[in-house]
Amino acid sequence: MPSLNLLIQALAAGVFMGALYGLIGLGLGLGWGILKQINLAHFAWVFLSAYLTYELKTHFGVDPLVSLLLLVPAFALLASLLQAVLAKFAITPFNSLMATFGIAVSIEALLQLIWSADFRRMSSPYDEMKFRFGGIILTYSESITVVLAVCACAWVSWMLYKTDVGRSVRAAAEDADIAQAFGIHARQLSLGLAGVCGGLAACAGVCVALTFTLAPSQIFAWIGVVFAVVMMGRLASAWAPLFAGLVVGISESMTMAITAPTWAPLVSFTLLILILLLRRGHD
Repeated sequence: MPSLNLLIQALAAGVFMGALYGLIGLGLGLGWGILKQINLAHFAWVFLSAYLTYELKTHFGVDPLVSLLLLVPAFALLASLLQAVLAKFAITPFNSLMATFGIAVSIEALLQLIWSADFRRMSSPYDEMKFRFGGIILTYSESITVVLAVCACAWVSWMLYKTDVGRSVRAAAEDADIAQAFGIHARQLSLGLAGVCGGLAACAGVCVALTFTLAPSQIFAWIGVVFAVVMMGRLASAWAPLFAGLVVGISESMTMAITAPTWAPLVSFTLLILILLLRRGHD
């Protein structure tokens, strides 16, 4: 049995991973639940943002947090342009899955072309500075990820439920024709929401670059667990992806501390299956 300090350290690591899962799942779930599109390109945006953060820091000396000011609007515009193309062709959710998978594969190839398939690691002072609580150590990078995830969820919650724009977005998602009859411009709102999802992907990419070693193939390594987080929570929800991400992240981390790392995916997907079965039985 591992020591108490090791278990608490594993718990802290699980909170960090859960926050990152939730941050990535937030943008994916919003697009899926409101725009009715399963956007696999969201994962590609995350890693493209991570590589750009690496490039800006390594070759231009731009602080990763400052790079958010550049990457968030850039990716918001990129995601809005993609949404405009998908809307123009009236792509169904299944077709959006296939189309965005092709985009993700193309971006993976682009990352390999520019940065090669070699592993890249960004040197950052945030990863070197640490909080110490007794025997527990947290890096600034991990803390930044948790804070950004909570702030993003709080902002999305406020935007969806406390503003006229958010109410219009939810109304258009429920019934676009009726919403348009009442003067709601569903197309413009969908472009704006897609931009929000792109901005969230950029934030997640900065967090990935702060903490992880990068490789283009990692784009697809995250799909399964983030989909599990989205499905465990609720689509088009602000806080559910974060809570689900914390459940998955903590369960994986504690499993790795108690047993072995190879058991972690089994635990997270077992949780997903149980929650889906219980939800269906409740319905």
